[in-house]
Amino acid sequence: MSDFQPLTPPILPLGLPGAPRDTRIVVAMSGGVDSSVAAALVHQLGYDTVGVTLQLYDHGAAVSRKGACCAGQDIHDARFVAEKIGIPHYVLDYESRFRNSVIDEFASSYLAGETPVPCITCNQTVKFTDLLQVARELGAQALVTGHYVRRIMGRQGAELHSAADPARDQSYFLFATTRAQLDFLRFPLGDLQKDETRAIAGRLGLPVADKPDSQDICFVPQGRYADVITKLRPEAAVPGDIVHLDGRVLARHQGIIHYTVGQRRGLGVSGGEPLFVLRLEAASQRVIVGPREALLKSRLRLRGMNWLGDDAPSGQGREVLVKVRSTRPPVAGILMSDATGGAQIKLHEPEEAIAPGQAGVVYDAENASRVLGGGWIMRDAQTPAQTPAMAEAPVFQ
Repeated sequence: MSDFQPLTPPILPLGLPGAPRDTRIVVAMSGGVDSSVAAALVHQLGYDTVGVTLQLYDHGAAVSRKGACCAGQDIHDARFVAEKIGIPHYVLDYESRFRNSVIDEFASSYLAGETPVPCITCNQTVKFTDLLQVARELGAQALVTGHYVRRIMGRQGAELHSAADPARDQSYFLFATTRAQLDFLRFPLGDLQKDETRAIAGRLGLPVADKPDSQDICFVPQGRYADVITKLRPEAAVPGDIVHLDGRVLARHQGIIHYTVGQRRGLGVSGGEPLFVLRLEAASQRVIVGPREALLKSRLRLRGMNWLGDDAPSGQGREVLVKVRSTRPPVAGILMSDATGGAQIKLHEPEEAIAPGQAGVVYDAENASRVLGGGWIMRDAQTPAQTPAMAEAPVFQ
């Protein structure tokens, strides 16, 4: 029997019809403190709560790894928490799906000279597609996660908003969430500060109350991306030239997978002015470097747009805020749809190190917490000859 001690949940009911005791909720439990507290609070609201953990990669080798998720010790932690709370818990083997949809895509993106964001791809495919379907098959009325974002009802339905705690906000990583998915999802931690979450875990006696947050991409030990890519794609370590923007060959490198746009350290070029990676040319295996001011761009193009706004932008454009990296603050610009189903954004002030493969996430200029959508940044964002003509009519879905 569980020795779980009740605590008045600091969250509101989940906005679902029917009595909580008659409403099943599936909680995605990664084994960390956030999803554990989310599960505990949903259970204390009286919902029929079921915990589900996805085993995503290398279960055996990851048992002792710290700072990861969805494998090894984290699966054990999720099981212990579920037992403590007193809810059923299931572990689903999604290693093959995760490798095909996330890890292989990650490696291919790096080989193409991009800087991918696998956490977004994981949310887009495995978690908010496959796991959501599992929740429905289990008879759930909603899927709950421990993400720090807010779901707020607006005039045209559910809206995605950034978290109350800016330091923990994860809205950048959820831009690809569709309207249909957002209808089914709930995020009970969105109004909490991180220290509040840990305090709740401590008061509840959860065994993960002091567990450190994940730091690295789960399948990339110690952040060594090149090691993982080389293991998956042995052909990735192709030497090439490090070339200055003015055409001078400065040095040789051992593969473009060791570099990313905006990088300064570890270039293998000594002396002279500080140099930064400006772009990666996968076809010729060239790393183009130059002064910091050459990193500035005032335009970016996005592919694979997902739109969550009430009204699609017109051919005249719309004032928005956009984040070009998860660690960068949003900047102002004008968003316009294009004839390909993507978008172009003209920034009011140039932004540094806009990298192909990263996400460009768009927020409402009038309500900066609201996520309007986003897409994947394309290369050569500022080359006029490669910029699609603006469409007269919006094409967002």
